[in-house]
Amino acid sequence: MSMILIADDHPLFREALKGCVAQLLPEARIVEADSAEALFAAADRFPGADLLLLDLNMPGTQGFSALVHLRATQPQLPIVIVSAREEPTIIQRALDHGAAGFIPKSATVAVISSAIDTILGGGEWSPSPARHSEGVGPEEADVARRVRELTPQQFRVLAMLGEGLLNKQIAHALNVSEATIKAHMTAILRKLGANNRTQAVLMVGQLAADPETVRAPLEDG
Repeated sequence: MSMILIADDHPLFREALKGCVAQLLPEARIVEADSAEALFAAADRFPGADLLLLDLNMPGTQGFSALVHLRATQPQLPIVIVSAREEPTIIQRALDHGAAGFIPKSATVAVISSAIDTILGGGEWSPSPARHSEGVGPEEADVARRVRELTPQQFRVLAMLGEGLLNKQIAHALNVSEATIKAHMTAILRKLGANNRTQAVLMVGQLAADPETVRAPLEDG
């Protein structure tokens, strides 16, 4: 029996994807996630999942950061980006970062089902007009390589930092001490090659769909 993970923070679209999967694979087990935290928990709990259908932006992550992180921690899991963003460059960046496919949310049920079937069969799928578009540049590729070195907890801390949370707020959210968060921050800066929190967030912001919109966080002691 196939197991499919669906990660999207919009309930209506999760239902639409579930319908497509159920039509194609009536016996499939479907596991849903509505945030990055729920997604990472599901991926850890079901390492043998056959496919992940991943929205481009969800609470707790932005752009391609979740894709990059999961390709490092769950390399056996085929990941398909499903997004309303359909620019050729966005699609090519997803493929460059290791996605097995890219399905536009505007696609018909028949197209989505065909794409899923192709990818489950070991192939790749993306809209043909998007192929060979400009994708990931050297700087973004280097950031992705560094992000892949982060542990899951370090990635969570970095994601919360990107949301503008201070150390004490991150510590409260993760139920650990502020000293532990400071230790994670030291490791994160070292692995990213960043000098401070601001530089770290702006570096990882290169993995956002629109890097120019990323804002620097407040500095914290």
